[in-house]
Amino acid sequence: MSYLNWFKNHGKKHKKIVDKLLKNNLNKDEIIDYFEYENLKKNEPSFCPLFAKNKKCHNIKYLNCYLCGCPNFRFKDVGFKKEDNKILYSYCYINSKDGKKFINESAVHQNCSDCIIPHLKEYIKKYFSLDWFEMMNKNYKD
Repeated sequence: MSYLNWFKNHGKKHKKIVDKLLKNNLNKDEIIDYFEYENLKKNEPSFCPLFAKNKKCHNIKYLNCYLCGCPNFRFKDVGFKKEDNKILYSYCYINSKDGKKFINESAVHQNCSDCIIPHLKEYIKKYFSLDWFEMMNKNYKD
């Protein structure tokens, strides 16, 4: 599955959960809390394939999945440009100090495994929207 396909499918799953929570009259803080890893794993087991393996995408105590797929992550399945004779497929828009690059013979990809910024409750509250796609596209200029 291409990243673009994952992106579109994930946004639909996110919307379905948010719509359900809105029907139950949850407010912003309650919606954010619902997306805490342990709660989401228990109540929405199909949201993430890592749930079935009892794994987290980031090895941190508090993990909130509201912004699964970081709004600072930029991708193009066809690539952005050539970089050192390799195709740059993804990068970090804010150039997080915790981000790294994964480089192989022909491609450069962003490695976000050490960055926890979008999984912090304070960050989610700061950029909160009920529309996941709106949050993901915020300030997108590529």
